[in-house]
Amino acid sequence: ELISGVRAQLAIKVFGDHLDSLSRVAADVEGIVQRMQGAKDVQSEQVLGQPQLLVHIDRTAVARLGLNVEDVQNVIRTAIGGANAGQVFEGQRRFDIAVRYAEPFRATAQDIARAQVATPEGARVPLSQVATIEETVGPKQISREANQRRIVIQANVEGRDLGGFVAEAQREVQRAVSLPAGYFITWGGQFENQRRAMARLAIIVPVTIALIFLLLFGSFNSVRQAGLILLNVPFALIGGIVGLFVTGQYLSVPASVGFIALFGVAVLNGVVLVTYINQVRTEGVPLQEAVVRGTLLRLRPVLMTALVASLGLVPLLLASGAGSEIQRPLATVVVGGLITSTLLTLLVLPLLYVAFERKHVTSAELP
Repeated sequence: ELISGVRAQLAIKVFGDHLDSLSRVAADVEGIVQRMQGAKDVQSEQVLGQPQLLVHIDRTAVARLGLNVEDVQNVIRTAIGGANAGQVFEGQRRFDIAVRYAEPFRATAQDIARAQVATPEGARVPLSQVATIEETVGPKQISREANQRRIVIQANVEGRDLGGFVAEAQREVQRAVSLPAGYFITWGGQFENQRRAMARLAIIVPVTIALIFLLLFGSFNSVRQAGLILLNVPFALIGGIVGLFVTGQYLSVPASVGFIALFGVAVLNGVVLVTYINQVRTEGVPLQEAVVRGTLLRLRPVLMTALVASLGLVPLLLASGAGSEIQRPLATVVVGGLITSTLLTLLVLPLLYVAFERKHVTSAELP
């Protein structure tokens, strides 16, 4: 909100020079977004609608009466806005004295048109003889960003992912809206923050997985076993994605952060299991027997690790108040991922261990 100036998930900013053209383009964009599936709370920034009095001074009439334009402007300024007529002192305090017409003499355009303008000869003529006064509608606010006028159309998205909604909206706006020369549209709001964060995560996630692999290789001194443990990552991905699908949520920044946290717990379970199997094998136990014994004896630690992480996130999973839009996706990914990761770690990982290590069995492990 501080960056984009809007609270909505999507902020469409139309930039240009003239308010009338800006309003027309903004209305066209607003109409397109309102008709899209999933659009909610669509509204455009209102820049027009302020009642104004437009005074056109007739310079020919002013010159004919021997007046200056400034004389007429002073009358208008005094009648409507007031003029400073002096100061009054109360002890050490000082206050300006403002003089202007009473309310009954400036309430309407007709009342102001009857204001008297003094000529150099001492005559008084009504303002209507030297100016035309009309009521019009003008801007009630002019918003600027980067030294350019802009109008914001904001919307929330419900029932579909924000990225897909924005991509469709961009196509529809580009197809249906004709922008005058010098006008352009930007897309921001929470969508802008999400896009920026996802671009960072596209770098952070692969780097995280690579660092995990290097740490595993340093611990086991084996590319084979490091890759085996790293297979827990796709095991965890399955549950996280299924969890988002079942709960009707979409991949977001909190969900992506949840995946990173999930990778750590999933890899930890694999490390616990593979380390103990390796320890049993060093005692001369045959490969298959070592895998069975290690899996049975490490069942409890693996389940404890998964249950502690899962149960700790259940309150976030059930959250519905303020902040739940961040808590629920993260908890859904971690809980769902731990379910599949734990099951597949105990069932599939031992089989893969046997397949990976069968060709590297030592003579001491032969039955």
